[in-house]
Amino acid sequence: MDKPLIVLTSITHAMKGKSLLLGYGIFSEIVRTPKGRGVKSCGYSLYVPQRTDEAQALLKENGIAVLGRVQGDVK
Repeated sequence: MDKPLIVLTSITHAMKGKSLLLGYGIFSEIVRTPKGRGVKSCGYSLYVPQRTDEAQALLKENGIAVLGRVQGDVK
């Protein structure tokens, strides 16, 4: 089943983003970005099952470069 993934520019931003979101009480998990989704990235995204729009806005507001959002299969 496809899940909401926030695509980031680096593994460093993924780690910083995960920590930032945790501070706001938002669960996230660092996952590999699925290939063939039309987004050029480092290959890492944050899976954010709830409050995804809020999470994406918080990342951007706090200087975490977000490339976009895709739906992907998270195992």
